[in-house]
Amino acid sequence: MSRRRRLAVLGPRRPLPVAVGEEHEVDIEEMSRRGDAGVARIEGLIIFVPGTRPGQHVKIRITKVGRNYAIAQVI
Repeated sequence: MSRRRRLAVLGPRRPLPVAVGEEHEVDIEEMSRRGDAGVARIEGLIIFVPGTRPGQHVKIRITKVGRNYAIAQVI
């Protein structure tokens, strides 16, 4: 299937709920598969937060946004 057709089937992308530089308060829900970062979610988007553990409630700043994920640092 061509890229154009695949995009037509999937429909338009929804806007991401976060942007670089934004600050949020999140709960760390689990560890990443590699075990080097905690994982939080904002409106379903996965946020990797290095140096955190499940159960923590932290304030973060978004440092990178990818297609299906974001990376943040604790502030």
